[in-house]
Amino acid sequence: MDAKVDSRDRDVARIAARQHGVATRAQLLECGLSREAIGVRVKKGRLHRIHRGVYAVGHRGLSEHGRFMAAVLACGEGAALSHGSAAGLWGFLKPPRGPVHVTSPSTSGRVQRAGIVLHRSPSLGKKGETTSRERIPVTTPRRTIKDLEGTLPAYLVRRARRQAEFMKYELKLPTDRSRSDLESDFLAFLRRHRLPRPEVNVEVGKWTVDFLWPQQKLAVETDFFDYHRGSQAFEDDHRRELSLRRAGYTVRRYTGEQIRNYPELVVADLREVLGAKC
Repeated sequence: MDAKVDSRDRDVARIAARQHGVATRAQLLECGLSREAIGVRVKKGRLHRIHRGVYAVGHRGLSEHGRFMAAVLACGEGAALSHGSAAGLWGFLKPPRGPVHVTSPSTSGRVQRAGIVLHRSPSLGKKGETTSRERIPVTTPRRTIKDLEGTLPAYLVRRARRQAEFMKYELKLPTDRSRSDLESDFLAFLRRHRLPRPEVNVEVGKWTVDFLWPQQKLAVETDFFDYHRGSQAFEDDHRRELSLRRAGYTVRRYTGEQIRNYPELVVADLREVLGAKC
């Protein structure tokens, strides 16, 4: 292979390295490869067609980021990863299996693409609607959460929103400030039993407590069996509880099973601490 061909392949490799292993046909042509040369490399297994006009370079085994990038590139200029796929990239939800969701600002062009769910939205071109994460064009956190509404079950939208807020993204969307479905369930539980509403996710010293009634100095934590992340989280919870008690707070911890199956016991316990008038 002559030096000129080597140079072209090196240029292709550099592009693919920036784009998680993929390159577009237009980029290959810009590197000096002819259509015939592209065809030869496809036959030899050096390029692998992922979508129309988009190739994996060197091998077909793309990472999750490679799949996302390939889908975005296949949808043309201005397209961005969106909906559940964007939530996966941001870390708000687990990346969904199956087709990649992409939104395009264009109102025309191909509608169906294998392996891609294509959404069209002219407003995507507005400032603040898209950004880049891991070098992949993606809808902003706020736009991502808005796109999830009506396309995913409500509990997943709530989960994504809370995770985004926990990660300190400015969503400027209505929220009850709870970080889990169990916390929302507990707030609804308090309303049903006409108990005073607490402050939610409040910092007390160096700790954050789920619910706080500051006047009564009552801190409540809600737990579910799969919320702990191992022994370290377990130890942290108990160290926090000990610190709060030494600071003069009464601490209560309720599980999802207690709230659902033994509500009268939880209500009685809370009323005892909060006062007989509750």
